[in-house]
Amino acid sequence: MSDPIVLIPARLASTRLPDKPLADIGGEPMIVHVMRRAEEAGIGPVAVATDAPAIAEAVTRAGGRAVMTRPDHQSGSDRIHEALESLDPEGRHDIVVNVQGDLPTIDPRVITASTRPLVDPAVDIATLAAVITREEERTEPSVVKAIGSEIAPGHLRALYFTRATAPYGEGPLLHHIGLYTYRRAALARFVALPPSPLERRERLEQLRAVEAGMRIDIVVVDDVPLGVDTPHDLERARAMLAPRR
Repeated sequence: MSDPIVLIPARLASTRLPDKPLADIGGEPMIVHVMRRAEEAGIGPVAVATDAPAIAEAVTRAGGRAVMTRPDHQSGSDRIHEALESLDPEGRHDIVVNVQGDLPTIDPRVITASTRPLVDPAVDIATLAAVITREEERTEPSVVKAIGSEIAPGHLRALYFTRATAPYGEGPLLHHIGLYTYRRAALARFVALPPSPLERRERLEQLRAVEAGMRIDIVVVDDVPLGVDTPHDLERARAMLAPRR
């Protein structure tokens, strides 16, 4: 790897938590907390890709960099691809880390860990997972399971992702974490592909890459970062990020 960049897609259209990137957590918008965690990873420049002037203003007010994108993107991957081409048309950055904009408590070390599999030139995309410890998550469709073949301790080659309880039988299940690190050429190829049959069936974008024969490697980390989707999640994030007394 020669020059990674971290891009954070963010938009205001959330039904369960309206305007959630701007939700206040300890005096700063949530998107600013995510930006700070990405900056603390120290792997490269960080920018927020958005179609909302209010998000861009919040980011720049906090000293960050925002890139305006089209409002009609279907996914965060499409949005960061447009932002990448706008920020770096000469192609200097060859690794692109896509950090979701609703992970204000993410450990910067986890962001860094996602880049390690791309040391192998055969890997197109890297992502993260954690061992499921709560029994109810094993059968919960909202918890996406990552299935892979172990290459080394804590490092797997992805075989499939599913909302079902899989694989069958005794043994741990892995909770997929939706943070992706792309080789730049892989990102360009991915966003040019049409949605695949399994992607549409499972409603999992990463299956488009799997069906296209792209190699995804998985790094197993200690736990799943809190994704803020509801008012309850927001209160948890506020408690987690509150100053210690």
